[in-house]
Amino acid sequence: MFNKKEEKNTESLTSSSNTIGKGSVMKGNLETFGNIRVEGKVIGNLITKSKAALGKAAKLEGTILSQNAEIEGHIVGTVEVSELLVLKSTAVIDGDIITDKLIIESGAVFNGSCRTRVKGKEIKIGNPEKGEGKILKAQS
Repeated sequence: MFNKKEEKNTESLTSSSNTIGKGSVMKGNLETFGNIRVEGKVIGNLITKSKAALGKAAKLEGTILSQNAEIEGHIVGTVEVSELLVLKSTAVIDGDIITDKLIIESGAVFNGSCRTRVKGKEIKIGNPEKGEGKILKAQS
């Protein structure tokens, strides 16, 4: 699907890390190939080919689509993870969960529907139809 140069470029992108710090507020959609850690507030969708982590003080109003995720904060919206989703004891999810594997620690709050053993779907970064970004198949 990708040639060697594109594969190497994609590998380096997925090893990058991004952080939205405590006290920060971001409005809009965020797409990244690399890991993302949110300690502040995001109003919009979060899409990553790698891991999404939300700290205790984090709040997200929107959808998360990622390969893996670890949640300690509050999400209002859908969480879709192609591999492993971990809800820590301080997590609050007000919305639906779709994932392959799910770990819920004692104390976590979850209000919504849940589907597990759902194999990954394509995680789209950018708009490939317009020549932006790439479509990557989440690992099953």
